[in-house]
Amino acid sequence: MPILAARRAARSAALLTATALLTATAGCSDDSGSASATAPESSGPGSGGGLDGLAAQKLDWAACLPPSPAEGGGPAPSPLPGGTAWECAFMTAPLDYAKPTGKTVDLALIRAKAADQNRRIGSLLFNFGGPGGSGVTGLPGFAADFETLRSRYDLVSFDPRGVGRSVPVECATDKELDAYYALDFTPDDAAEEKTLSDAQKTYADGCAKNSGTQLPQVGTENAARDMDLMRRVLGDDKLHYFGISYGTELGGVYAHLFPDKVGHAVFDAVVDPAAGVQEGALGQAKGFQLALDNFAKNCVGRGEECVLPGSSVAEIEEFITGLLAELDKRPISGIGDRKLTQTQATNGIAQALYSKEFWPYLEQGLDEADGGNGALLLALSDSMNGRTQTGSYSNIQAANAAINCVDFKERYTLGQAKERLPEFRKASAVFGDFMGWGLASCSQWPVPGTWDHPDVSAAGSAPILVIGNTGDPATPYEGAKSMVDALGKGVGVELTYKGQGHGAYSSGDKCVKRATDGYLLEGKVPASGTTCG
Repeated sequence: MPILAARRAARSAALLTATALLTATAGCSDDSGSASATAPESSGPGSGGGLDGLAAQKLDWAACLPPSPAEGGGPAPSPLPGGTAWECAFMTAPLDYAKPTGKTVDLALIRAKAADQNRRIGSLLFNFGGPGGSGVTGLPGFAADFETLRSRYDLVSFDPRGVGRSVPVECATDKELDAYYALDFTPDDAAEEKTLSDAQKTYADGCAKNSGTQLPQVGTENAARDMDLMRRVLGDDKLHYFGISYGTELGGVYAHLFPDKVGHAVFDAVVDPAAGVQEGALGQAKGFQLALDNFAKNCVGRGEECVLPGSSVAEIEEFITGLLAELDKRPISGIGDRKLTQTQATNGIAQALYSKEFWPYLEQGLDEADGGNGALLLALSDSMNGRTQTGSYSNIQAANAAINCVDFKERYTLGQAKERLPEFRKASAVFGDFMGWGLASCSQWPVPGTWDHPDVSAAGSAPILVIGNTGDPATPYEGAKSMVDALGKGVGVELTYKGQGHGAYSSGDKCVKRATDGYLLEGKVPASGTTCG
């Protein structure tokens, strides 16, 4: 399933691969990655003491191994400035919280200790989004952004169940995934619809065959319960939390389940908790279209410096839609023997819209594709799908599908998705078809869903800082107000950032950082309605 079909989008893949893109298109390989062990599912009983017994476990912190293939591979994380080393451990949790003395799973954690132990507040737990993103690899990648917060917090993240090193969901081989992601996910006739439906069935069957036992247990509610167990195991009275993108939804579900345990919490790049499958996908279509409009405006404003054809936003976007239409008929050369298809080009465009820093790559990639070279757009698409330069895949997309499909009840057939295409095409000429057809992503999933949308009402919770970005493509700005409303009176504190890209804290905006740091480090709650940027 292409990530454009996902209801909630990750940010980590979009930002951690910037330095790899050009070397990928040059045909270089990455020899630095080596596999590390992933946590097994235990067939034995859990602690006889149930949750209280598991909460008493002592974590065996040790030097971190290189990321596992499911986490994306690569070298072990380097020490932080000043020499602080990253430490990793596994925490044992119930496979099924309804059976706390039954089978267990081991969840991978990573931490960097607070710089000032005398003024240490506690642990600050991060989830960077997805669902399906690895926190064990994500936190070191973003650590520089959060160094100020490390002054008083241990920075901690984890691979949620089904992700990365935490009993990863597995659905297909690398070779099978290459073929799957090259498919046409916007069928034009009955034959293409059947091809897509058959491929989705094969993919779902592979997930059931390889990971059937855990598929019912990888949902967001269980991940939230895992976070409360982490809080107890880490020795914190309250959960201090920084959730980004899907991590805001996870944080909202935690606040609903454990409102009295919320400490200082920040939600950045906010998922709309009131949106169902169709509303969420339509919102993303509009969000990515807005980001594309802003990219095109920037290009027009630069005059002859912009290499794309067209002197207006409309002309540049007509060029893009024309290019995609040609790719639908005739894929072009990509990387090695792999060609750039329409689906992969659209994924690559979306990937570059996650951050304004990637706009130069997008301009270059579109220009090169127009000349018959699809390498850069394919590299961007590979980044979104979790494909490394060596041809192996992380499990970000498998986990994304598994978590989304066990969370949401709605099951659209391809026929039902097709009926809704006009509304999606109206929202976006570039992304509408992909988002619309993506409604059927869970149609053949082997496990039923849980909710129409998550309950994040959190009466009695401490204040939660909710940050919305007006130019966010993946989690549109309107989701922030919706989250504030859903959390309940006196809980959500809204902060607006007038910027571009996915998220606000890592944008470099001093106003956002000052407000967020002041809340997390000093407990100073900003006035609701504060605007930055």
